[in-house]
Amino acid sequence: MSLIKLTIKGISYSQTQTGAYALVLSEMEGSRTLPIIIGAFEAQSIAIALEKEIRPPRPLTHDLFKTFSDRFLIEIKEVIIHKLVDGVFFSSLICEKNGVQEVIDARTSDAIAIAVRFQAPIYTYENILDKAGVYLKIEEELGLTDDVEDEITSEIDTILEVDKSDSYAEKSITELHQELDKAVANENYELAAKIRDEISKRS
Repeated sequence: MSLIKLTIKGISYSQTQTGAYALVLSEMEGSRTLPIIIGAFEAQSIAIALEKEIRPPRPLTHDLFKTFSDRFLIEIKEVIIHKLVDGVFFSSLICEKNGVQEVIDARTSDAIAIAVRFQAPIYTYENILDKAGVYLKIEEELGLTDDVEDEITSEIDTILEVDKSDSYAEKSITELHQELDKAVANENYELAAKIRDEISKRS
């Protein structure tokens, strides 16, 4: 059975589970989407990996996995979402070291958080997309657009629960960069995202 390549379309609050998030994957050569319910920690981890301007001062769990793998010359070749049972997706990490491949079972949210860090492709099978087809209406509910980069940035703000009520309009660019560095150093990603947005407005 042929594999279908997926890309991350966006992340948003889950419409069906309180306190959870919906990670929406989109097939590269088609219009179907694959929404997956994930936890808050995994959503934040994926969002931070996608957002290049924010780097935590200490490694998150998935960052540690990446560092460990690099140190021992283990490469993540791809992630395959291979099964869907009762609404739960099952995934595998395809790893390689010294030309030898190994398949490791992983939660889909963890597998994707790792794939983003390794820039590894994400695949699924036709039957998975067929089974998940009932969830395609979620695209309208999330208001997803064709501009993937802008949508991901917007959803990162949602994940990090950015409070836009505070204004940094009176601060200079230099002061904003200083505030951003301080927020990241203190692992205050909500504040860092807000400051980053103010800097982006002036770019």
